[in-house]
Amino acid sequence: MRGNVVLFEDHYVDDMRPITLTRPAFAVTCAGYRLCDVARLLADRVSYVVREHLRKVAAQSFPPGEVGEGPVLFLNAAVAPDVRYVPRLRELLQAGEPFLCTSGQRVAAALLPAERTLPDPLTPADVTPYLLGMNLPLRDETFRTFDYCFHVVDALKGLFPANIRMKIEENGYEEVQPGVYAGSGVQIADTAVFHAEEGPIVLSENVRILDFTYFEGPVFIGPDSRIIERSSVKECVSVGHTCKVGGEVEASVIEPYSNKQHHGFLGHSYIGSWVNLGAGTSNSDLKNTYGTVRVNIGQKKVETGMQFLGCIIGDYSKSAINTSIFTGKIIGVASMLYGYVGQDVPSFCNYAKSFGQITECTLEQALITQKRMFTRRDVEQTEADIALMGEVFERTREGRSIASEPPVL
Repeated sequence: MRGNVVLFEDHYVDDMRPITLTRPAFAVTCAGYRLCDVARLLADRVSYVVREHLRKVAAQSFPPGEVGEGPVLFLNAAVAPDVRYVPRLRELLQAGEPFLCTSGQRVAAALLPAERTLPDPLTPADVTPYLLGMNLPLRDETFRTFDYCFHVVDALKGLFPANIRMKIEENGYEEVQPGVYAGSGVQIADTAVFHAEEGPIVLSENVRILDFTYFEGPVFIGPDSRIIERSSVKECVSVGHTCKVGGEVEASVIEPYSNKQHHGFLGHSYIGSWVNLGAGTSNSDLKNTYGTVRVNIGQKKVETGMQFLGCIIGDYSKSAINTSIFTGKIIGVASMLYGYVGQDVPSFCNYAKSFGQITECTLEQALITQKRMFTRRDVEQTEADIALMGEVFERTREGRSIASEPPVL
């Protein structure tokens, strides 16, 4: 349909670290969709307002559209990618009646009239004051936002039923077994077992399912990904494109180009892009006390309200063989993990506390590793990629005070 949507980051977006250090909030995947995908179901003209350090790399993956004539729907980039919002947002956009609605302390959505004049430039710091200053009528609508990184995991179960059905409808996938839907080029071993009683299993284009794999839906596997033999992929798993997945995975998001190829457990977790989990890497997603999990967000401790929460791992991080990650731990960007991970790990750290070592991973080494990974997947390392890594390195420098601690002997 014709229309204008502007996805905007706001001044709260840093609370979603580390997953929004390297991507706009609208590019975070949950239950097979990103908010930018949902926005394209709403309108044919989608543009965005993002933090300055992400502009160039965002333009590589999401060429911004022009804002044309007609009303403009501003949608917070942290709104959950819930396809159930599409009919209502279409209705509001078509009606063209100005409004503003909130989610907690954030502006979740606002519709500006056709005769509006947008300021240029518009930045994440000033977009909320601008929208509030329009004195638009308040509308009582509910659009959930991801205020913290763990909210992505918390939303999986609620989003999956509608999102997975939309994937099937949008792409016209064929039902190849009861409750199993496949795109073109999918290869499924005869020994694979599928249980779709609780939701469908969707295998996108060119997915390979190897021998003796086990699935419990709902599950979404992105294009060109491979599920390794003897794997167990259970309810509410969302895998991006070009991934390799093995071992046991449950209720987790794995972003594109990441590998969890070997045995080990991953549960109720979010894994960024270009992550590699070494053989035997496992995480805990349940406290021994069976209580709810608390996490550290910046300088504050936040009660998640979740009994099951594994780990959050930023882009480019890696784990060595037999790494064990404790419940509710947050791992930054481009860090290396060894042994027992019993505390949060900042970005650009070599974390081997159980062996008495925590050191900084240099930017030079991170860029060399990035280039090697990109080359293996026929992806070009651009100047924008290099600049973003450098910017994230500087933005996370203060948090690496842990790396200057004396060795634990």
